[in-house]
Amino acid sequence: MPDQRELRADCANCFALCCVAPAFAASVDFAIDKGAGRPCPNLRADFRCGIHADLRDKGFRGCTVYDCFGAGQKVSRHTFGGRDWRADPGSARRMFAVFPIMRDLHELLWYLTEALALPSTRPLADRIDGKRREIERLTEGDPDALLKVDVAAWRHEVNTLLSHVGELARAGTPGHDHRGADLMGRDLRRRDLRGANLRGALLIGADLRNADLDRADLTGADLRDADVRGADLSTSLFLTQAQLDAARGDTRTHLPTARVRPAHWPGAGPRLSDRHRISEPE
Repeated sequence: MPDQRELRADCANCFALCCVAPAFAASVDFAIDKGAGRPCPNLRADFRCGIHADLRDKGFRGCTVYDCFGAGQKVSRHTFGGRDWRADPGSARRMFAVFPIMRDLHELLWYLTEALALPSTRPLADRIDGKRREIERLTEGDPDALLKVDVAAWRHEVNTLLSHVGELARAGTPGHDHRGADLMGRDLRRRDLRGANLRGALLIGADLRNADLDRADLTGADLRDADVRGADLSTSLFLTQAQLDAARGDTRTHLPTARVRPAHWPGAGPRLSDRHRISEPE
């Protein structure tokens, strides 16, 4: 089974690419405007965030729910061989252009690796692993090769395959099809959502307290501010850490074993990625 540890953000081995490459606009998620390729004013000289412990309080909630799936350290340490954009400003523009491509490829790798772990996907295991290996080879390319990758085409291929995976995993459950549905703010308390197809559904601010989401497919579902207190997410399909970080839960929320209870949830401990951010680079 592929090792997912390489698909987790290790901020201590990244040149803070997520703090520089993307643009963001002043909103409920970000306190300021920042242009693409411009360092966030909170970024320190050592590539650490100067307000990391207070991001939510200072209006940078968007930073706390971002996940690069390990693309940051891959671009920093492998693609560019440890040359950082401050010491080598000539590489900065290409590094910032490669980063979102690598991030998308790593996200696809994460989904495919999750799919391989599902017992119900054995009939598709060879196809899943073959696609995973193809994308993994792309991530090993040099900057020029990566800049030529058609991410949209690869995303379409993987999404088609994952749709089949979801159908197999949900077989035998009473789930309904809510793909792309607008469920913002909906009262879904105690709902039986077992096997529901919620791919790409808008669940912003939805009340999912004590809902049963056994084998519900949450691929790309928007869970910002969704209330999942007491909800059973332990066997939900393709639930990312970023989706959990964007939601509101508590100690009664049942999580998959590979996920971490977000630090801002009541009763939660420090997140693994928080420890990464404050550790010394190797």
